[in-house]
Amino acid sequence: MSDPVEMTVYSRENCHLCASAMETIDRVVDDTDVAVTVEEIDVDADAELADTYGDRVPHILIDGEDAFSYRVHAAELRTKLRAAADSVDSSPTE
Repeated sequence: MSDPVEMTVYSRENCHLCASAMETIDRVVDDTDVAVTVEEIDVDADAELADTYGDRVPHILIDGEDAFSYRVHAAELRTKLRAAADSVDSSPTE
């Protein structure tokens, strides 16, 4: 089995866009056949991240690459996850 696609979600508490993004992410991940690990990081827990992202959350990375800011669109997320999984599956093995 291939490695899961890694998704990082930079968010903060009491952020309605962050909550909406996580709901969309959870729904898409549950409905797709792609293995995904999701790490949610509270930017307010780290002064450097708070400075970097400010009010620009949620910000989502897929396998370390910028994927979404503010809003996550389910169809686009599904497409990006499948592309990332195909990329992982086609990468050379050690």
